[in-house]
Amino acid sequence: MRKYLEMYALYKPVIAVVGSRNSGKTMAVEVLVHGLSSRGYRVATVKHIPKPNFTIDSEGTDTWRHAKAGASIVIGVSPNELAVIKRVDTRGFDLDYIMTECGEDIDVVILEGFKKIVRRVPYVLKIVAVKNHDEIQEASKAFSPILAYTGLVSAKEVPQSFDYINLLEEKEKLVNLVYEKVEDM
Repeated sequence: MRKYLEMYALYKPVIAVVGSRNSGKTMAVEVLVHGLSSRGYRVATVKHIPKPNFTIDSEGTDTWRHAKAGASIVIGVSPNELAVIKRVDTRGFDLDYIMTECGEDIDVVILEGFKKIVRRVPYVLKIVAVKNHDEIQEASKAFSPILAYTGLVSAKEVPQSFDYINLLEEKEKLVNLVYEKVEDM
């Protein structure tokens, strides 16, 4: 299945925003999604949620009751949204399978998290959110290729060989960096 992701990435860019908890990953994803979608791109996001008992569905709702009754797939349709909930054991899923779920009608996929899976995958560009100098050092050894650093650290702490983007002041810089890479692919 690994071949699917490699083939997918040849045609559609895959960007992973990785980093420690509370480092600014979600803010970076929001900036990228807003910036790329405003430029006409159809963007899919995939969020890794490591909590073992997490569910999108809320106890007591009709869709929750459908699943509790035994439905393997529950689809909720409202005037502005379609939600598909699949009750499956995801522990065996790899990134290839997850990418197939994104569909083919999108232009770029942005992953949030999945740092163990994407660590050294060469066709997944990484934006690393960091909180301190030690995290920068760890990330520079752990991830490849790194497109940029961002997060809650002073630009002075980032090695000059890496591009650091302060999301509070330079949102457009991050969007432009990713946009240029997407256009080159």
